[in-house]
Amino acid sequence: MLKRAPRPTADRAKVLSQALSQVAGRLEIGPTEIGQIVGVSQPTASRLLHGSYNLKETGKEWELSTHLVRLYRSLFSLVGGDEALARGWLRSANDAFFGQRPIDVIKRIDGLLNVCDYLDTHRARV
Repeated sequence: MLKRAPRPTADRAKVLSQALSQVAGRLEIGPTEIGQIVGVSQPTASRLLHGSYNLKETGKEWELSTHLVRLYRSLFSLVGGDEALARGWLRSANDAFFGQRPIDVIKRIDGLLNVCDYLDTHRARV
């Protein structure tokens, strides 16, 4: 028997929206890049980061946002909580991504998932 997905609630939307906003702030990802990563317009991303927009649980923006939060959590644990180091890693060329910067790679859905998997794999070694 299939489980039903939880009903969308304002509380869940608010929690993920706030988490995404905190991730963006800690990693210094602005509204243009957040919009590109989670698939919303730059104005919507700006409202999201300022707390006047909550993610829609039924859309791709929700799924992509959960993966970005997952990426942050994995990266944070790998760098021992050093946010400056996390920001540096995100914006530095990486041979694992063919010399591309992870911040650029995660602007594609497959790239976001690959970076999450990469970080999770390395975190498992720690």
